[in-house]
Amino acid sequence: MAVILLETVNGTIREIFIAPALGDLHARQLGIPIACVITFLIAWATIRWMGAVTRPLQLIIGAWWAVLTLAFEATLGRALGLSWSRILADYDPSRGGFMLFGILFMVFAPLLAAKLRRI
Repeated sequence: MAVILLETVNGTIREIFIAPALGDLHARQLGIPIACVITFLIAWATIRWMGAVTRPLQLIIGAWWAVLTLAFEATLGRALGLSWSRILADYDPSRGGFMLFGILFMVFAPLLAAKLRRI
């Protein structure tokens, strides 16, 4: 929930303040590294609490975060009236979308956090 909540705040700030200045595509591209930092900080702060002491558990947590985020993004996008083409464009690097890299980072964020916290 913390990931989705903070990423929603990130997206709202991006749409209100950054997109008008940089344009929609560049704002969405800039949002990915910011989202990765947010995701990592959440993983770093909660990895001990989650009790994920093995690499497989850390990867499972990251994979679940990614699956739930994809489901949320698709559901929200459709609820906002976006076409599937528009939603998928965010994941297509050939169309300027970097979200795929953010999702991949999300999978490995708990593993990285555990390594840095020496779990």
